[in-house]
Amino acid sequence: MAKTSQEIEKEFMNGLEPGTGKTLSEWLTAIEGSRIGKRNDIVRWLKEKHHFGHMNASLLAGIYFNDGKPVYADEQHLLDNQFEKYSAMRPLFEELKKAILSRDAAVVFVARKTYISITKKREFAAVNIKKEALRLGMDLGEMSFDDTVESAKLTGPMPRISHMVVIRNSSDINNRLFQLLETADKRVNP
Repeated sequence: MAKTSQEIEKEFMNGLEPGTGKTLSEWLTAIEGSRIGKRNDIVRWLKEKHHFGHMNASLLAGIYFNDGKPVYADEQHLLDNQFEKYSAMRPLFEELKKAILSRDAAVVFVARKTYISITKKREFAAVNIKKEALRLGMDLGEMSFDDTVESAKLTGPMPRISHMVVIRNSSDINNRLFQLLETADKRVNP
């Protein structure tokens, strides 16, 4: 079975000192001391000056730009990171999650790096957290857009998450929303 990003990152971090002679903290200090500000330039520097492979250089640069914390840590960490800038949206998200689970206990919410996946066997919806709203994207196929359902503008999920509903407050968590979610679920998980 393929390794998850979290497993790859953990293996990288565990093997960093034995493989390079420097701890993660020492590498982060070295990157800071290089005064290189752009991610791609740091990756290039690590590859050219320190003989890192591309994947390991990218992992280390990612950790550096994540304030020295693993990018693909546990799921709770990923979820908390998404609400770091927009903590006011967390109660609305929790309300949405509770409402969805009360209608279908088989639904699973999985925090990813940039979004929250809503799945059963396969992902049929996803949530992006924004400053003043939640963007709930769904796989609704060829369904036409209207004043509630618009073209998806989400970061992270697969392109088939093509439609979205913007949820600004509790009143947006309504029967129409649940009908759309049910349609997406039946479409993806027949």
